[in-house]
Amino acid sequence: MSDNNSSGTNSSDNTSGGSTRAVSVVELSDRIQSVLRDRGITFSLKESGGSESEHIVLELPGERKLKTTVLLTVSKPGVRVEAFVCRHPDENFEGVYRFLLKRNRRMYGVAYTIDNIADIYLVGRMSAESVSADELDRVLGQVLEAADGDFNTILEIGFLTSIRREWAWRSSRGESLRNLLAFEHLIDLETMPSKGEPIPSQYAPTRTADSSSPDAGAGVASVNDSGGTSDVSVTDLAGSPGE
Repeated sequence: MSDNNSSGTNSSDNTSGGSTRAVSVVELSDRIQSVLRDRGITFSLKESGGSESEHIVLELPGERKLKTTVLLTVSKPGVRVEAFVCRHPDENFEGVYRFLLKRNRRMYGVAYTIDNIADIYLVGRMSAESVSADELDRVLGQVLEAADGDFNTILEIGFLTSIRREWAWRSSRGESLRNLLAFEHLIDLETMPSKGEPIPSQYAPTRTADSSSPDAGAGVASVNDSGGTSDVSVTDLAGSPGE
């Protein structure tokens, strides 16, 4: 963690007398780190490239989405919150964005947005004066509730074709469907192949599987079997920041 305490990196904090005193970026970052430790939340510090801010990267475990990575950028005005949710949809962009905009009306402290390649994020800001254990609980709780709770819905709307192709591919190979069962209501089981049968044309992959990854599926969604109910791998549906 940076040990720079120059006056240029100060925020204000209320004192008992009603006046304000300068709170450095380092002090604000330390306050946040203390709360995260108390909550048992795993985090790390990331180089910010200067003394005007500090980056705290943390992971929030979920059920549908195995983990949500959150970046807290601590700076003079306060804290910027940014969490990657899902890569850009494969289809039905309008439906996905309509869902996200309607969700924004009901969220606390953060809102959905997209980056310049349409990947989906949650973003928000906290003033330096508002940063407290209770406020961090509320904001991070909202991040987790949205990213984890909305994850399957986003996939259903924006990745329906990929989900069906993955189901057909796994069925044809006799592989486990456990982590796809949350999407069973979207599947026409009568059209799915049995083990050893060819994949029906309507579910045929549109690109060739990577020869170095024979188990990644024939260019379709690859579901992570390491836990959770339906989380999607970094290289397929869920993607990763900056892809």
